Amino acid sequence: MIVLFKEIYKKIFFCIQADRIGPDMPFTHWKLHFRSSMTRLCKKKFKSFADGADFRAGAYAVYCSNISIGKNVVVRPATMMFADEFAQITIEDNVMMGAGVHFYVNNHKFDRRDIPLIDQGYYPSKGIIVKEGAWIGANAILLPGVVIGRNSVIGAGSIVTQSIPDFAIAVGSPCRVKRFIADQELA
Repeated sequence: MIVLFKEIYKKIFFCIQADRIGPDMPFTHWKLHFRSSMTRLCKKKFKSFADGADFRAGAYAVYCSNISIGKNVVVRPATMMFADEFAQITIEDNVMMGAGVHFYVNNHKFDRRDIPLIDQGYYPSKGIIVKEGAWIGANAILLPGVVIGRNSVIGAGSIVTQSIPDFAIAVGSPCRVKRFIADQELA
């Protein structure tokens, strides 16, 4: 019985101290269900968490101290943000995201045949930036080093391997620009 209490204490302490948020952190995750406690938790954990931002229950963030979330950004369930000590994730103001968007700042090495992939380590980490007003469709994946341009649209399910310019509409795997948002003259 004493061993069980020690394990529970360790888990509680880990959930409070860890630089992460998510369903695997039950002693802090419940706070995401209530606006006031969600805001306090996120302002404590994230590098920056602007007014009007929302981090919904069911979303994950690892290495929160290197993640910045702008105003009016909603991080929906099943979204996964994986920053690390070397690279940041920055989501500027007024970005829209569907559920299940994934952000990865690093990738496994796979250069050699003589070493198992699991033992090859990682390539150097590269940050991710989503600029103001962009829209990232559900289940899109953003890979290391990409910048999503201002007011750009990334189609649902796209895998973004290269930066996308401002005002672009991009879709696919790999994600490619299909067209640009045109200026509309008012009649």
